[in-house]
Amino acid sequence: MISVKSLTKTFGRTVAVNNISFEVSKGEVLGFLGPNGAGKTTTMRMLTCYLIPDSGTATVAGCDIVEDSLEVRKHVGYLPENAPLYLDMDVVSYLEFVADVRGIPSSEKAGRIRRMVETCGLESVVGRYVGELSKGFKQRVGLAQTLIHDPEILILDEPTTGLDPSQIIEIRQLIKEIGKERTVILSTHILPEVEATCSRVLIINEGEIAASGTPEELHSVAGGEDSIYVAIKADDEGVPEKLSRISGVTAVKKVGDLDDGYIRFLLKSKDGARVGEEVFRAAVENGWTINELHRETLSLEDIFLKLTTKEKSA
Repeated sequence: MISVKSLTKTFGRTVAVNNISFEVSKGEVLGFLGPNGAGKTTTMRMLTCYLIPDSGTATVAGCDIVEDSLEVRKHVGYLPENAPLYLDMDVVSYLEFVADVRGIPSSEKAGRIRRMVETCGLESVVGRYVGELSKGFKQRVGLAQTLIHDPEILILDEPTTGLDPSQIIEIRQLIKEIGKERTVILSTHILPEVEATCSRVLIINEGEIAASGTPEELHSVAGGEDSIYVAIKADDEGVPEKLSRISGVTAVKKVGDLDDGYIRFLLKSKDGARVGEEVFRAAVENGWTINELHRETLSLEDIFLKLTTKEKSA
């Protein structure tokens, strides 16, 4: 549905987007993740034909963003970070205006508006002015204008910025439902947003793509090790040495003495190694008793920081 090849955009001496390439498949919900100023919004503005790239190209629903920009806009619903709402119009009048701009036939307009009110949960505010609505309902109106022409592709830029926790949950759920039927790019710097709504993640930093894949794939890209905590009771003083000989274990460290004679160890292991099974096997063979065994992998937050934070040289 979306194909980006060597896309570049500069503002004066600032390189906002630097030669990036990626694909988004039909029906995919892509999390476009990066710190503030990473180039997310600039990329989205090029894909929605608000900005012309300096070089490179992109196609959206098979249409070139430069050569066929008007056609691209027919296939895309775009919600910028600050939704373009007219505050002195009531909700229905505003959606009627958007429907007219989008060229929706008069015979279909009332049905489209009714569907958007239901889809976006606006029933309780249809008679109110947009300017009187809470931030959460304004975002819902913004999503309604994004969807009213039934686009195949949604591009959403920081859709939950400024919302309270309950509003964030509501908008996330709404996006998740919408994403079942459409291709979605969701830009955010809020990590739980990605984990809650997205099937794949693309991390951008300083205008360049740092990594792309599922959270599991990004774990491998980041070179992360798993941490396995195990609490063992044994008369055997050679427990650390025997744990270190388990295939896939890269380090063993005693991290505490627990009640009833248990000792807690931290094992570092290679990504994907099946260390837990081997620990149980070693316990059986050596007569150890285990009352704790759990694995911790790098969180998406850890991966994000690792891929977007440059180590400063001493």
